[in-house]
Amino acid sequence: MAERRPPSLSTLRNLGRGLLALLLLGGAGVWWAWHGTFGMDALQDVLRHHPAAPLLFLLLHILASLLFFPRSVMAMVAGLVFGVWWGGVLAAAGSVVGASTGFLLTRYVCNGLVPALDGARWGEALRRLENGGWRAVAMLRLVPVLPHSGVNYALGLTRVRLGAYAFGSLVGQLPMTVAFVQFGAAGDHALAGKPDWIAPTVIGLSLLILSVLLPKVGPKLREKFGAGRA
Repeated sequence: MAERRPPSLSTLRNLGRGLLALLLLGGAGVWWAWHGTFGMDALQDVLRHHPAAPLLFLLLHILASLLFFPRSVMAMVAGLVFGVWWGGVLAAAGSVVGASTGFLLTRYVCNGLVPALDGARWGEALRRLENGGWRAVAMLRLVPVLPHSGVNYALGLTRVRLGAYAFGSLVGQLPMTVAFVQFGAAGDHALAGKPDWIAPTVIGLSLLILSVLLPKVGPKLREKFGAGRA
């Protein structure tokens, strides 16, 4: 009787790629099917009654990042449940950890696909992104129309280093993350009849405007000051 050989590394990697594709499709399907019922109210109810709510929030944020659940909703829930300060810390940490999880998942499952992208039409754009390091990642994160989960998976196919990716994601995601935390905290204060809901609302609106303007103003300022130093 012939001895059965263990599956090769390439076979396991192909299996992993198939599972990742199923995860992407399944996550998109779950979001479109349940986005109307699984929202802030359900998350608040779970977190407010859990003894390890901060840890559970971080775990849910990782899952949300993998399954295309909006991080803006997670940030608002953080503000509603944990307040401005702890909510900001947890939302920022959750967004970075969740983004890094998707990034690493793609990188190690789809290892070997990056060289195939070099000769494609977008190869030059990829090289600019890779050479730009954390600054390029931060500017990409500031573009509001790009889905959080999609960017995580897409950047995992590049040669951007994990440290630069994580730091750039933190910097680029921070204004909008803190803005929605402020909105959540303001909503919690308003529902409780507290008079201090105006300040977080103003701060949130200011940060939201800043996150929209930075992708347009940032490259111009960098070019201006860069030219001045030259």
